Amino acid sequence: MDVQAFQRFYEDNLHLIYRYVYSKVGNREEAEDLTSQIFMKAVRLLSSERGTGSPSWQRWLFQVARTTLADYWRSHYRFPLDSLEELLDAGWQGPSEEVSLSCPDERPAERVQRILQALPAHYREVLICRFLLNLSIKETALRLGLSEANVKVLQFRALKRAAELESVVTG
Repeated sequence: MDVQAFQRFYEDNLHLIYRYVYSKVGNREEAEDLTSQIFMKAVRLLSSERGTGSPSWQRWLFQVARTTLADYWRSHYRFPLDSLEELLDAGWQGPSEEVSLSCPDERPAERVQRILQALPAHYREVLICRFLLNLSIKETALRLGLSEANVKVLQFRALKRAAELESVVTG
């Protein structure tokens, strides 16, 4: 794609993408940064063989925006891998007895196993693939022979059910 064509593409879509991103993050500076990232990805990904005037390009750009936002939120809520080690090195002993869930002697891994066993098999399989094996939605769908949409629905329902089970045990 030539520079002028990309310039038109950028001008035609900048405000749409910015408003979309701002609606998801609610912060002007973050929205500006993310919008820049989205267009930088677009520059790298756009093929010089196709024009940018078709509606499919705008849909594609919104898909880049959704992916960029997902990465943003994933990194925003991810704790550094060494944060637990830093807490333990600083002398933290874990949750106090008042905070301890269900049985004070039960370790988190045991609690997870107990909850997983209480779930229906199809919920358990999705959670194991997604969170214990760290498979993507697509990889989970392929492994279980399901559609990606079905995996998302099952994951949502499984997490909701697991939270209900946990609250019954601790409540």
